[in-house]
Amino acid sequence: MTILGLGRMGTALSRALLTARYRTTVWNRTPSKAGGLVGLGAERAETPGAAIAASPMTIICVADYDGVQEVLDAGRAALRERTLVNLTTGTPQDARAMATRVAGRGAAYLDGAMMAVPQSVATPSAFFLYSGSPDAFDRHRHTLDALATSHYLGNDPAAAELWDFALLGSGYAALTGFLHSLALLDTEGVPPSRFVPLVAQWLHGMTEYMSELAREIESGDYSAGVSPVGMNQVAVESLTRVSEHLGIDAEVLGPLRALLERGVARGHGDESFASLFELLRQRPSQLPGHDVGPTIARTR
Repeated sequence: MTILGLGRMGTALSRALLTARYRTTVWNRTPSKAGGLVGLGAERAETPGAAIAASPMTIICVADYDGVQEVLDAGRAALRERTLVNLTTGTPQDARAMATRVAGRGAAYLDGAMMAVPQSVATPSAFFLYSGSPDAFDRHRHTLDALATSHYLGNDPAAAELWDFALLGSGYAALTGFLHSLALLDTEGVPPSRFVPLVAQWLHGMTEYMSELAREIESGDYSAGVSPVGMNQVAVESLTRVSEHLGIDAEVLGPLRALLERGVARGHGDESFASLFELLRQRPSQLPGHDVGPTIARTR
């Protein structure tokens, strides 16, 4: 297999393939970055084209899609009848455009998103998302699973990037709330490590509650929710006041506070927290230049 780009993540991917005993070819703009991998058994290619030609599947992981395009332009002739797996972070629109370019060069394309950090690659906690050519995914699934648990999201190449942003949004909200919580407790000298066990238990319960919210959203019935909008508005107002009284920045609560206020103002105070979904969503037709289209997750 071939890896193009040997930043921290590209290096971790290469190590995982070598550990799984795959013949691995690597290339990087700065050749010296390949030295440690060559010492582990990797083969260093002098050019992107030589690297791509060495393997049936090439994984590219560089800074951005402009970088992907630049590297692929250099290896254009070698792409035909091979598979390109693009693990570079971009937008759904980037992914669709890249899939078209790669198909025009006679190659199969998978777009991917890495839900992992370099040190978690090839561990049970890591999972990667893929979308694009189903045949390419089936053909290379075993190899991809050596990097992380693989989740295939359908043949629309934009799907992996869209799901990536959805997961990042949930993660960032949780992490920001965590930091705000630590700031509150810091006013009483509580060390962060003491908070972690209880917040982990609390968030585990919250993830279970997400299943109930999902059920309500899919049914469109918000009348029987156990956590109504009005009750949560009161709670967030109180949390804001306590934060400000203690001198803690409460700006992180602003968007949720405004959303709850809007829900109550529109008569949803007695409805489930899940009803806020209706205030957040906009149909693709309402978003200029946006055409995500339906995607269905498949874990195979």
